Amino acid sequence: MLNHSSIIAAGLLALAASATSLAQDVQADKKMIKAHLSFLADDLLEGRETGSRGYDIAANYVKAQFMQYGLEPKGDNGGFLQQVPLRAARLVQDSTVVELTGPSGTEKLAYLSDYFVSGSLLEDKSEVSAPLVFVGYGIEAERFKHNDYAGADVKGKIVVVLSGKPKSFPTEEGAHFGSSDEKRELAAKYGAVGVITIPTPASEKASPFSKYKDYQYIPVMSWVEKSGVAANQQPAVQNRASLSLPASQKLFAQSGVKLDDIYALAAANKPVPRVDLKLSARLAKQSTRSEVRSSNVVGMIEGSDPKLKHEYVVFSAHLDHLGQVKEKSGDNIYNGAMDNASGVATLIETARLFAQGKVQPKRSILFVAVTGEEKGLLGADYFASNPTVPLKAIVANVNLDMPLLTFDFRNVMAFGAEHSSLKDHVTRALATMKLDLLPDPWPEQGLFTRSDHYMFVRQGVPSIFLATGMGSFQKGEDGAKAWEEFFSKHYHQPSDDLNLPINFDAAARFAQLNYNIALEIANAAEKPAWNKGDFFGDTFSK
Repeated sequence: MLNHSSIIAAGLLALAASATSLAQDVQADKKMIKAHLSFLADDLLEGRETGSRGYDIAANYVKAQFMQYGLEPKGDNGGFLQQVPLRAARLVQDSTVVELTGPSGTEKLAYLSDYFVSGSLLEDKSEVSAPLVFVGYGIEAERFKHNDYAGADVKGKIVVVLSGKPKSFPTEEGAHFGSSDEKRELAAKYGAVGVITIPTPASEKASPFSKYKDYQYIPVMSWVEKSGVAANQQPAVQNRASLSLPASQKLFAQSGVKLDDIYALAAANKPVPRVDLKLSARLAKQSTRSEVRSSNVVGMIEGSDPKLKHEYVVFSAHLDHLGQVKEKSGDNIYNGAMDNASGVATLIETARLFAQGKVQPKRSILFVAVTGEEKGLLGADYFASNPTVPLKAIVANVNLDMPLLTFDFRNVMAFGAEHSSLKDHVTRALATMKLDLLPDPWPEQGLFTRSDHYMFVRQGVPSIFLATGMGSFQKGEDGAKAWEEFFSKHYHQPSDDLNLPINFDAAARFAQLNYNIALEIANAAEKPAWNKGDFFGDTFSK
């Protein structure tokens, strides 16, 4: 049920807290953060779905906060909003077909029990019938002497690939090569006409197939190029599917190779063979497509140094979440309190600290609340591809995504810090607050490629993704268990809402840390640089 009184109260609280803070030394204010988070995660915004009225209300709220604090508009046409043209595709639920044909006949797999598919952004009807060939992980990585396509003829065939990447790959480089986008692009390059992804026992544990049901009615999206074409799509492989573990076993039934043996080789970090599966598959679906418009919100604190102010440190956080799924009974609003109203509340509060602080940054700082993260990092990709300041002048990105604020954190995770000099800036900022830096605790999740900072990485910009860590200042409080509970019960669920036990003292500490990190980067004599020989620097720097 919509709670309009809470919305009004949150707005008044934000204004009152703002007036009070002017007379004090500038410190992160937990009341301000609570006000922002309470507004952004309220049912009235209906989950802030990209392109929805609820999202637009949220974007205008962020815009109003930036205006209140005197940030300079850096969106389109002298305003705060950067319009992002989008296309959405919804799957026609009863149209999907995945059939396997072999010597023993044809078997039709069951949608949502055996496989999951999404709508197509390029065509209303998609269909292909072709032989199946297993090509390991479906990765080509010269740097790591790995090529699953070496000697393979997949032209005109549907490739079957393992989820993820080989255990020998470094975590974040592996996240790049193991991403579904990279695998689809590579499959198209070698002439494949479809892609079927099968899980490993490890990937199934990290992300169970049953979770796909939560996305059954949620549309896929892409931003649209000036030519009118949906960006970053692969026309040749519009037919693709993800299978469950039991359904995956069926693909190998005629091949003479056991999938369990493949899993054993992968687990032992041994080469996985290519396999002619001696089956063909038919994949078919129908989609409905529509044009959608949404916006990024962009504000700037101008740097104080006559020369360095023409360089920009970008702070980003995604404003969108999953919206309202009206086909779902009961609570069907995905409020996204931690994902990512908490990050946007932190972004706004960090902007306030700069606007009202005595110490001015030498470099300019852009605060960007982006749309479409849940649809594939779309708003960040659009901004990084169409920046409102010169791309070469963007020296760093610090991204805030899902800082879990339900415990009294004493360390943070900075995904990507190992690749550039940003690690030094983060470490110094942490030391002033007696906080520690925690290495990636979930390498199997491939988080480095799953948040908005990665779109800046792909443009050659040193970037990190910040979130609260695992340790706690409170005796007996286990941050690792807090994360585990959040992922198992609340992540991408309607229960990620304001009923969570939010620790606003921790929220203020996280905002203060972001302010300190921003000052470190903005006032450093040298701009951040990729480490010598770093894969991402070598691959994407221009």
